[in-house]
Amino acid sequence: MTQKIENLKYWESLNVVGLLSEKISGAEGTKLDEDFMEMERKVEVTNKSVFDLLSRTQEYLQPNPASRAKLNMLNTMSKIRGQVKTTGYPQTEGLLGDCMLRYGHELGDNSVFGGALVDVGEAMRQMADVKDSLDINVKQNFIDPLQNLQDKDLKEITHHLKKLEGRRLDFDYKKKRRGKIQEEEIQQAVEKFEESKELAERSMFNFLENDVRLSALIEAALEYHRQSSEILEELSGKLHRRISTASGRPKREFKPKSIRSSIETLDNNQHNGLTHSSSIRSTGTALTHTVTVFITSVFLFSFFCPDFSSHRHPLSFLLSLTDIQINNTVNGKSRYLFMKYS
Repeated sequence: MTQKIENLKYWESLNVVGLLSEKISGAEGTKLDEDFMEMERKVEVTNKSVFDLLSRTQEYLQPNPASRAKLNMLNTMSKIRGQVKTTGYPQTEGLLGDCMLRYGHELGDNSVFGGALVDVGEAMRQMADVKDSLDINVKQNFIDPLQNLQDKDLKEITHHLKKLEGRRLDFDYKKKRRGKIQEEEIQQAVEKFEESKELAERSMFNFLENDVRLSALIEAALEYHRQSSEILEELSGKLHRRISTASGRPKREFKPKSIRSSIETLDNNQHNGLTHSSSIRSTGTALTHTVTVFITSVFLFSFFCPDFSSHRHPLSFLLSLTDIQINNTVNGKSRYLFMKYS
């Protein structure tokens, strides 16, 4: 590893020296063939396109930048905590579907509009699930291969091109010093230059001939729109049936209710409720008062009636002498009648 770092520093120093020498002397460096230059141009453009494609494809799948940033943060925290399950992107179809379902259930089954909201909300939730499948499909079959292309193939080509440029500068430098250095060193520089050129050329050729799998993105998008179309076709049929059912129902006539009649009904209900409760309270109070009078009578008879103390059943005796009646409620008050024995 240390040797590789030292070699890299050596080639970078040669590049700097060679470039300075070319700039100062104004000499033109060794030109490569046109095919090589064209491949190098295409690789450079492809490298830029891959970088932009990765970014734009992510925006196509997840358009909200704030949601993307939040999702990336949550997934990063999940990885740090060792959690396997990741948070999914909040699809717009799902958010709209949840809104429709909530208000559709609040309106209830008796509402035509409420039932239609539930149907559309469920369809939107299904489309959100299909959109999640699109995200997974595109990531596995398009984004990941592109990322691998950028991280490995393009990085390898960049490495070969940098090495080739360094060996070209070394060859040009030694070629200009011909006669001052040994011919063997110049020959070695030529061989290394040719070797680097061949490696860079082969890696660029293989890269340009490789399938970038752009068709994977189109196939995934086509499948998404096909399933979404089926969901919407089924939803359209449901809504048409609801419209037909609603049109066949007899129309209800509007019957306005008078405010005066509503107030009179409310007053009658309140009056009946107060009379009934007052009757119950009055009856209970009268009964309590009657029992109190009865007990007091027993006490008085024990002192003033000589027959009461010697009677075998004093309570029966007292009841035979006393007539206590609780009359019906009159004007919310109970009446009792106490007749004294004479």
